[in-house]
Amino acid sequence: MKNILVPLSSSLNNKQTLQYAVDFAAQVGCDVYVTSLFKIARAKNLPKDVSVPAIAKQQLDSCIQSVDKKNVSVESLPLEGDDIQESIELLHQKLHIDLIILAPQGLSVNETLYLGEHAGAVVKRTQIPVLIVPRGYEYKPIKRILMALKSGVVKRTQKLKVLEIIKDKLQAEIRLFLVKTATFKDEDAAINPVLHSLVNSEKTTENSTIFQAVLEHLNENEPDLLCVFKRKQGFFEKLWDDNTVKKIDFESRIPLLVLKGAD
Repeated sequence: MKNILVPLSSSLNNKQTLQYAVDFAAQVGCDVYVTSLFKIARAKNLPKDVSVPAIAKQQLDSCIQSVDKKNVSVESLPLEGDDIQESIELLHQKLHIDLIILAPQGLSVNETLYLGEHAGAVVKRTQIPVLIVPRGYEYKPIKRILMALKSGVVKRTQKLKVLEIIKDKLQAEIRLFLVKTATFKDEDAAINPVLHSLVNSEKTTENSTIFQAVLEHLNENEPDLLCVFKRKQGFFEKLWDDNTVKKIDFESRIPLLVLKGAD
């Protein structure tokens, strides 16, 4: 893992999110790229010698200057466009982004939502792993990871690479909970050998949803990080409504790592 992308919005939470990303990068040995979207249309009152991209970069640089960089390389990369996911994919082609770190909501905070439009679109549509950091959450060493899955089947084991790096770099313990729901099949019980080699313990639990399993086992395990898979027909895929996720359906008050493409 070499490159972390931090998409920022016009939010007071930018500094907190970026500081978490920098602290995390310092632990795992990554570079950080900070981005936001801008539109090229020039405002009427904008001086002729000032460009919109320059203003966007200046805003990102100001945010970068407000955090403790801890000898981590942090670079601003404003992106032109209206679609955050498309812009991220173009950047990914150039830099190969290994992980995206973002806040669950941007400027317009809706207390009924866990994921707002900005974060929801990124998590839903990109194939890059995403680490969602709660508002105001300060970095602390990740020593215990709670991983909740509805199936032990992982067809593309390269998608576990980020989890493997976090475990190795931070010497973290991974506790796997295989959640038996109403749609559980016999083949779901077989844990992929690569995944099995990563986890420190395995437990099977019966719950109606992943969220209920997490709520049931969160306090007794006291994890520093929650990890789930977003599958094509999985629990999270069914939650989205206009790129948002409601708190009544799912919420995490600790950082949530969403891995993609296990199908």
